[in-house]
Amino acid sequence: MKKLLLFALLLASIGRTHAQIQMQGVVKDSLDIPLELANVVAINDSTNALESYGITNEAGKYKLQLEANTSYKLQVSYIGFKTYEEQLQTGEADLNRDFKLAPDNALDAVELVYEMPVTVKGDTLVYNADSFNTGTERKLGDVLENLPGVEINEDGQIEVEGKVVNKLMVNGKDFFDGDTKLATENIPSNAVSKVQVLRNYAEVGQLSGVRNNQDNVAINIKLKEGKENFWFGSVTAGGGSSPEDELYLLQPKLFYYSPKYSLNFIGDLNNTGEVALTRRDIRGFGGGFQAPSRSSGTDINLGDNSLNFLTSQGNALEIESQLGSMNFSYSPKTTLDFSGFAIFNSSRILSRESSFVQYTDPELGIPDEATEQRSRERSDQGLIKLSVKYQPNLNNQMDYDVLGRISRDTQDQNQFSSVIGNTDQFDEVTPYSINQNLNYYYTLNERNIFAFEATHLLRNEDPFYNAVLVNDPDGPDAFDNTAEALGLNTSLDFYNIGQDRRIKSNQLDAKLDHYFVINQRSNLNFTLGTILSNQQFNSNIFQFLEDGSRFDPTPIINDGLDSNDTEYNFSDIYLGVHYRAKWGKFTVTPGFSLHAYGNRNIQSGEEFKDNFFRLLPDFETRIQFKKSEQLTFRYEMRNQFTDVTRLAQGLVFNSINNISFGEPELQNALAHNVSLFYSSFNLFNYTNVFARAAYTKNIDQIRSLTNFDNVIRTSTFFNSAFADETASLFGRVQRTFGKVRASINVRYNYSKINQFIQGQRSINEGFTQTYTPGLRTNFKVAPNISLSYRYSVTNNNQGDRETTFITNAPTFEFDAYIWKSVTFRTDYAYTIQELDNGETQSFQNWNARLSYRKNRDSKWEYEIRATNILNIDSQVRNSANNVSVFSSETFIQPRFITFRFIYTL
Repeated sequence: MKKLLLFALLLASIGRTHAQIQMQGVVKDSLDIPLELANVVAINDSTNALESYGITNEAGKYKLQLEANTSYKLQVSYIGFKTYEEQLQTGEADLNRDFKLAPDNALDAVELVYEMPVTVKGDTLVYNADSFNTGTERKLGDVLENLPGVEINEDGQIEVEGKVVNKLMVNGKDFFDGDTKLATENIPSNAVSKVQVLRNYAEVGQLSGVRNNQDNVAINIKLKEGKENFWFGSVTAGGGSSPEDELYLLQPKLFYYSPKYSLNFIGDLNNTGEVALTRRDIRGFGGGFQAPSRSSGTDINLGDNSLNFLTSQGNALEIESQLGSMNFSYSPKTTLDFSGFAIFNSSRILSRESSFVQYTDPELGIPDEATEQRSRERSDQGLIKLSVKYQPNLNNQMDYDVLGRISRDTQDQNQFSSVIGNTDQFDEVTPYSINQNLNYYYTLNERNIFAFEATHLLRNEDPFYNAVLVNDPDGPDAFDNTAEALGLNTSLDFYNIGQDRRIKSNQLDAKLDHYFVINQRSNLNFTLGTILSNQQFNSNIFQFLEDGSRFDPTPIINDGLDSNDTEYNFSDIYLGVHYRAKWGKFTVTPGFSLHAYGNRNIQSGEEFKDNFFRLLPDFETRIQFKKSEQLTFRYEMRNQFTDVTRLAQGLVFNSINNISFGEPELQNALAHNVSLFYSSFNLFNYTNVFARAAYTKNIDQIRSLTNFDNVIRTSTFFNSAFADETASLFGRVQRTFGKVRASINVRYNYSKINQFIQGQRSINEGFTQTYTPGLRTNFKVAPNISLSYRYSVTNNNQGDRETTFITNAPTFEFDAYIWKSVTFRTDYAYTIQELDNGETQSFQNWNARLSYRKNRDSKWEYEIRATNILNIDSQVRNSANNVSVFSSETFIQPRFITFRFIYTL
């Protein structure tokens, strides 16, 4: 904690590099009424550069930081008023100046010799990129990180004022709809003119006045002049060396925009570990699809049967990546738009991990386990999306989207366990899915608006699992009891176990909304919707014998059921009513939905039914203190339904030491969700504040009943009578002082989970607190630094046992633009974790790159890049739950040095 306080004092003690004075005052109109969002700028006479700027607050106040004893041209402007201009000579003392603007009935005669860094136009916030760029930027993400109020989070998503951006456009055209990472990592920074942040974004203009859109944020990237009707982008090629392999890299990034159509191509071929899109990114790439029932109060889980790879794609010994992606849009006429994208992503990974699990309760009788795992992973993924938007007039709009995806993932893993010995495991899955979306919006008249939204999903998954485990037929092995319970042949030298599974999902989610506009401040929303879902599940466990024949065992446990043939049908028909009203600063939206649920699953010749009604209320209140300051409270009750894999009674091998079987009579869980969100973006003093608090209480939550035989766990599921709870708080304060931006992030997470192991109930309470102060500079002619320090404490309470981890993680980034031709960037991170037994574990990472281009307009750039300069072997992590403490060491790529050529179109 002392280190954290010292870092905070460092932020507070930042001194000025030059003698500065402060100029402040008020801007009013001719009637002495304060003007909010007026622009006040000071242009340095000697450099003709924008020295300082200010935007007035709701009281008309502005504030500038100026150099002492300097001559400026001062300009004050506001839309609809004549621009005021004067010469200003500063001295040693602060200045106080008020301005009064006159109405403008003609064209402004004063030429504006500047471009405001930030302007506000209604709900749109416009950043001028060049006002914040320092010269070291190469991609859109570098530009966005310079902007106050904009962040790139750990998942690569763009956040604005604490809200995740869910749509990114370039010149008003969709760019790989449903993902922003491809844009931040690939759009060249020198093509960006403006970044338009569209707050309260409504994709359907007809519904902008009847729906709450305050949580919707989109970004539109405006290209610089000369970028339209011409190809632009870059091609990067390079090579290098590593201790074992020759390195290669090829990254073409090409873009074309015209008023009628656009075409973008992004490619990536390398073995340097630079992953454009991870497997997780591709799986989460939704293509902009949103379930119509998302606000109905019903959550139904269709499950995820993709492979759980050993390590994340960024932490491995070897990584080979291939990416080919194309995005297009075409507008043959103003009423019709076509768009879409195609993505192919392929990766080959070699990973290695060592881990140790220590079980904390001796009464459970579970031995501690050390494991060593190596895995070769291969993933080929393809996506294609096509969209059509037809809007013949303002009263009609129809959208149609189709997204198809297919993949083939395999994992060949060798695992040595100190308890169960050596195991070879092989996983393969080749799923596909087709998702379709149809929306139609119709405005009958001023009072009646209708919206129909429907989504259909068809998905097929076919995971295959095979494990080969060494067996001593004459002596006791750790796996013997489990093998006998499974009905396996125990007389062989190897247990060669296989399992086929197939899960088919077919779901329709549709609703019809009627918005009745009572007046300009209130409306009623009536919703009639349905969710119809069908899932079919089939699995079978078998054993390969020494002669190659296949043996179908009959297990002793689970009533002899080792195979599944299950069909699960779910239906929800609901009626929703919501009232939305604005009273001054308040927007209140109370409502409810009445649901008729139907559940039916058929398996083993039996039928299990559950039909019932449920009323689910929800409520939202939003207080708009100012245009850029708001507080939102939200409550909703939600019904949560599980997927077919937890209902199917037959045994399922999740891995060699993890076996589960379902419970056909599982009921739904009920969740109470409460959240509070506050945001404030103050352009007057350059302060950005937001905080989000959330609490969830789950009743009848589906939990597992787990029993261990040595380290081999067998689990089934049930509805717990004990409620689980989670609570979280996240806040960020960001303040800009001239060219320095300081911030602090605070995060608290609490969870209380009931778990049932070896027939005993235990309560696992976890509490994590994280503090991350940061400092970032934005000098035009001096090197820039970015500092942050993460201090985290994790407490895990297991009844009479408590585990504590303390993490200290400073990071440092440095970039310099030298002689207007050389760019040097480096980053360093150090992580140390202290365990409650006195042990400490640490790892560090240092990367750097040096590039040369003759000037900013040069076509060629040459770069040398080094990663993992310190040649660190591995990274470590620790965690704990209610029965064990877990530590792991993940081995990573060695030091890589590459040389690259970049050609800019």
